[in-house]
Amino acid sequence: MAEVQNAIYRAGLRANPVDVTLIRERYLDVERTVACTVADQDGRIVGFQSLKRAWPGNPYGVPSGWGIIGTHIHPGVGRSGVGRRLFAISLSAAKAAGLRHVDASIGADNVGALAYYSAMGFIPYGEKDGVIPHRFDL
Repeated sequence: MAEVQNAIYRAGLRANPVDVTLIRERYLDVERTVACTVADQDGRIVGFQSLKRAWPGNPYGVPSGWGIIGTHIHPGVGRSGVGRRLFAISLSAAKAAGLRHVDASIGADNVGALAYYSAMGFIPYGEKDGVIPHRFDL
């Protein structure tokens, strides 16, 4: 998972590299995690999607009780259906967890993510500090 994010960083699509400790803290925190699904190709992780339950004071300003989703796809496999397959699993998990809304906070300059989340059915609901929050209503 760290290598996926670091490949995104090397492609100029992420501000900072990550390490395994950060991945564990940010995406595998069982207290808030609804689902964290990985996609592999030939035994190598090529993407993952994290779905968490929003908490008071989260850095995205998402209301408590909503879901917060993040999608991370290795640049070498983008537009191959990996993200769509990951979202199908996350959507099922969101429904099972009783979430009514899911937020994807996307950088206004992240053209690929904006297109992806739009294709998944997310709609923008504002803009703040160069971030365009999108929501999916279940």
